[in-house]
Amino acid sequence: MLLVTGGAGFIGSNFVLAALAEGGEPVVTLDKLSYAGSLLNLEALRDDPRHVFVRGDIGDRALVRELLRAHQPRAIVHFAAESHVDRSISGPADFVQTNVVGTWALLEEARAYASDGSFRFLHISTDEVYGSLEPGAPAFTEEHPFRPNSPYAASKAAADHLVRAYGHTYGLPVLITNCSNNYGPRQYPEKLIPLVIRNALAGKPLPLYGDGGNVRDWLYVADHCEALRLVLARGRPGETYNIGGGAERANHDVVRALCALLDRERPRRAGAYAELIAYVQDRPGHDRRYAMDSSKLRRELGWRPKESFESGLEKTVRWYLANVERHFAHAAA
Repeated sequence: MLLVTGGAGFIGSNFVLAALAEGGEPVVTLDKLSYAGSLLNLEALRDDPRHVFVRGDIGDRALVRELLRAHQPRAIVHFAAESHVDRSISGPADFVQTNVVGTWALLEEARAYASDGSFRFLHISTDEVYGSLEPGAPAFTEEHPFRPNSPYAASKAAADHLVRAYGHTYGLPVLITNCSNNYGPRQYPEKLIPLVIRNALAGKPLPLYGDGGNVRDWLYVADHCEALRLVLARGRPGETYNIGGGAERANHDVVRALCALLDRERPRRAGAYAELIAYVQDRPGHDRRYAMDSSKLRRELGWRPKESFESGLEKTVRWYLANVERHFAHAAA
């Protein structure tokens, strides 16, 4: 049995669906269903007796305590987080409350619950804790110092430190992963790729911050979930593993690739989708480049991404085109 927090969100729902597709181990999903979480993401499991959904907050210690007592999970897989940088700039309080205080509350209940060395606490984090890389600089390794530049990144860095401290001080068997930019099905359309798809189909401008040259390392969500399953199964407690797709792309190249795919899959009458690209004022403190060195994960656990950026992007576009009405209608609600 796994207890998955934030399992109705983007990466969490993909993880839950993949975990249940892989085998018979039951999953309890805990999610408060904030704006970015939806039961539509878990609709395929509606009648699956192996899956239990509980609506609630990770900060509700009594609820978490009861779930641990009732279901006796062998691991907590912790996705639950406020995750959008722009929202953290305009309203950082929610990020501190969920990402820092909520993670602390979850750790406290896990510490009281963990009774033997077989239990695992897997904390999913981000490359943004490391700060910004200069062009040509080596990719982030697990030894790179934390230099978060947004309230979101700072809240995740604080959570990482708490998880590591609970492993070191209390002996809680913790695992930490830091991933690069995920993309794929079920992502809330405030993020670049689904936002561009939604706006393009509606004939709206496709916003690019600044000069569009900010670089991210793109990771297909199914590859990320496979890495997480490997870390949970064979990762060494107390260790951190970086997970990256090895696919650095500037934002303007990502948007143009999306436009080209949409031109092919669903041409618009008014011209090419790239004509909708609109450069907008950059956001404060916008990190210029992220890149992840996943060599530790590859060496120790044998993980390799199955999708190239091109193949993953094609799968992503086709999923959104097939699910556009239901997925984007929920996001607009």
